[in-house]
Amino acid sequence: MQIEPNKVVTLNYTLKDDAGHIIDESSDGSFIYLHGAGNIIPGLENALTGKSAGEEISVSVPPEQAYGPRDDSRIEAVPRKMFPDDIEIQPGMEFHAQGPEGQVITIVVVSVEGDTVNVDGNHPLAGVALNFDVKVIDVRDATAEEIEHGHVHGAGGHAHE
Repeated sequence: MQIEPNKVVTLNYTLKDDAGHIIDESSDGSFIYLHGAGNIIPGLENALTGKSAGEEISVSVPPEQAYGPRDDSRIEAVPRKMFPDDIEIQPGMEFHAQGPEGQVITIVVVSVEGDTVNVDGNHPLAGVALNFDVKVIDVRDATAEEIEHGHVHGAGGHAHE
């Protein structure tokens, strides 16, 4: 069975940057997604289309087909009072915030200067070319419920709360 929209795909992969540093990996068959539902970055999804269980590919995905280019306008200074009072804010900490279109985004603290916290709203991999070594473990038809919900459900179904 080939990978195409509305197929559930199980992968093992290693993700590296251009310098060869491992960014992420999954080698236990636990990475499962619904193809065509936008659950993975477009560049990898496009490269996997048409592949079958047992196939292995290596693909380099440019930032434009991954998490986008870095956008300096997403770096901003915000008042310290926008953060919980009981937490010592330090560089590298991550928080969830509401994006310009109401979506939840992750922001990373860049620096703290007195009552000002400088944050970066770019995805941590924005501007980074991503290099994947992927093995397709399994491909199956998605259930009607998985297609309706836009994501894979585990064994025994899925309950939304």
